[in-house]
Amino acid sequence: MKIAIIGAGNMGGAIARGVVRTAEGTNIIVSNPSVGKLDALKQEFPQIETTTCNCTAAAGADFVFLAVKPWKMEEVIVEIRPVLDYSRQVVVSVAGGVGSELLDGWLAKEGGVLPQLFIVIPNTAIATLCGMTFISSKRTMQQADDHITALFAAMGRAMMVPEELIPAGTSLASCGIAYALQYINASMAGGCELGFSREQALEIVMQTVRGALSVLGAGGASPQTEIDRVTTPGGLTLRGLEAMREGGFSQSIIDGLHASTKK
Repeated sequence: MKIAIIGAGNMGGAIARGVVRTAEGTNIIVSNPSVGKLDALKQEFPQIETTTCNCTAAAGADFVFLAVKPWKMEEVIVEIRPVLDYSRQVVVSVAGGVGSELLDGWLAKEGGVLPQLFIVIPNTAIATLCGMTFISSKRTMQQADDHITALFAAMGRAMMVPEELIPAGTSLASCGIAYALQYINASMAGGCELGFSREQALEIVMQTVRGALSVLGAGGASPQTEIDRVTTPGGLTLRGLEAMREGGFSQSIIDGLHASTKK
C-alpha cells in the first residue's frame, strides 16, 4: 500500500510519523511547497519519500491524504484532480470544518465522477501512538473502511461516526488536546504558587493525570464514582472541588466544547 500525504504541517507530519511507526511495509510520500519540513521528516525517517510537487505525490498512491489548511483545500484539489484515478484511489481529507459536499464539488470530474471519500479528524497525539481519530466515510467499500480504521487504530483509538458528529469529535478530541493541556498548565502554575519548582510541578501533575487515567481504565467506573471515592465530607478534596465549582470550572469546559463546534 502506498500513502500520499499532501501537506507536511502539524497534522500531515503527525500522520506520516504515526504511519511509519505502525504500518510496516507501507510506502509513504509527503509533499509540501517548502523543503524545511520535508527535510526534517526525511532526517527523522529516511524511508519516507518527499517532494515539493503535489501531483507527483498523489499520482501513484492508493490513499491520498489532504492535510492542508481548510482555505487551501480547493486550490490543492483542483491542482491534483487531473492526476487522480478514482477507479483505484481513495481520497482522505483531514481538514477540519470542510464537509463532504464541498469536497465533492471540488473533486468531481467530468460526468460527476467521484472517489471513495473519507473525512478523518485525528489529534496530534497520533504521532506518539496515543491519538483519538474520528472517521466518516462516503461511497467507500469495506476494504477501504478496514484499511483506514486499522491505520488509525494502530496510532491510538479510531471511531467510525456519521459525518454530522465530526464537529463534536473535533471539539472533544482534537481541540480537547489543548483543553487537557490547559488544565495541566493551570495546575503547574498553582503548584509553583504552592512552592514547587516549575519542573517539579510538571512532573507531579503529569503523574497525577496518568494515575487518574489508570484508575479510570482499570476499574471501569465513571469519573464521578472515582471522584466520590476520594472525596470525604469536610475534607481537603471537597474544599478544592467546591472552590473550582464556584469558579465555574466544569461549566467553562462545557462552554469551551460548544464554542469550538461553531463555525
